Amino acid sequence: MASPSHRRSLRKRRTVLVSAAAVTAAGLGAAVFVMNANAGAVDLYHQTLAAKDGWASSGTGTTGGAKADSAHTFTVSTRAQLVKALGSASDTTPRIIKIKGTIDANTNDAGKKLTCSDYASGTGYSLTSYLKAYDPSTYGTSKLPSGTQETARAAAQTKQAKNIAFKVPANTSIVGVPGTNAGITGGMLQIQNVDNVIVRNLAFSATEDCFPQWDPTDGDDGNWNSNYDSVTLRGATHVWADHNTFTDAPHLDSANPKYYGREYQIHDGALDITKSSDLVTVSRNQFTNHDKTMLIGSSDSEPSGKLRVSIHHNIWKGIGQRAPLARVGQIHIYNNYYDVTTLNGYAPQYSINSRAKAQVVAANNYWKVPSTAKVAKLLSGDGTGSIAGSGNLVNGTVTDLVAAYNAASSKDLKTTVNWTPTLTAGLESSAKSLPTSLATTTGAGVLS
Repeated sequence: MASPSHRRSLRKRRTVLVSAAAVTAAGLGAAVFVMNANAGAVDLYHQTLAAKDGWASSGTGTTGGAKADSAHTFTVSTRAQLVKALGSASDTTPRIIKIKGTIDANTNDAGKKLTCSDYASGTGYSLTSYLKAYDPSTYGTSKLPSGTQETARAAAQTKQAKNIAFKVPANTSIVGVPGTNAGITGGMLQIQNVDNVIVRNLAFSATEDCFPQWDPTDGDDGNWNSNYDSVTLRGATHVWADHNTFTDAPHLDSANPKYYGREYQIHDGALDITKSSDLVTVSRNQFTNHDKTMLIGSSDSEPSGKLRVSIHHNIWKGIGQRAPLARVGQIHIYNNYYDVTTLNGYAPQYSINSRAKAQVVAANNYWKVPSTAKVAKLLSGDGTGSIAGSGNLVNGTVTDLVAAYNAASSKDLKTTVNWTPTLTAGLESSAKSLPTSLATTTGAGVLS
């Protein structure tokens, strides 16, 4: 007969196994791990990306700060505490940062709220003066702004960046504390030229540029361009972004004024993956109320061999475009749910754009498309990109999205790719249940 202690050990192990099975059945996939017969489940902050879960599991995998000691494990609830916990961007010591509650990036070290006027103070910048200086009717439309007011604008923007851009070092896990509405408002996590970072269970909102730049040469009529993404990857490798929520709220694009007849855009990307970033998995996030949402690749001339990204089990709702826009790399997009109904003024232009010879595999995704929208406009491209895949549903019906796009476009998407996805843990063979299952298993606040 087993001893009492052995029976307790068996019960403990069975409990952990049942918990893992229950979470898997609910669609959370890699959210829970079982270590061994005596160890229990790994806590949320030490969880690592599961084997074969997208490109970020390739090679050494993505473990973030799982090896952090107690001296490098922090719980933060203010901007100043977050800055201190992040430390130097060049320090590769594993660290875990637990965010408790919502951190307002637009505050000073004492916690005082900062406004656009605070950042402009002392720089000489004035929007009124800027608009007068670069009015196309007098300044022209053939060159970027230069001179006193453009210099002042750039200086004010630099002041804001120093306050709201948080540079994340290698071997870091940044995780929201369950039940605390954990997140960052008005800020940007900058993951630049570092390896092995995990960002989970956080709500990102209101990432706004106080000082957009006017570019009269951008497009036929010029554009206002802003400078901050909620999360930006630049030359980063092995990054796992999981169970986060991204939104422009409370200031939506519909509230933006127009100057020179163009929208004064204060939002940039939600989660951008650029500058030859590589080996990234984006899973179980919610993207909503945003226009230019995810950019993969900074320009059409980025070198090949990088920008390998897996995007799975995310919700895209109220998204204008770039879900994602992909360049150059090998991108796997599967088991996502796209609701392309206009929401809060965000009218979808397209979902997936493949350009600059990008090799996209888009399979087993679900699109909810209103009767007023055209299936041919769910995709986009420049004539050099590829989108392969099958099992994509539109309102529950299997639909060849590439064929629909090519029938209406003069720049056909290519239908074959030069690679075959193999890192596909959790891939569901049918997209039919995604609208229901992802509603309760994605975004911030779901994990515990």
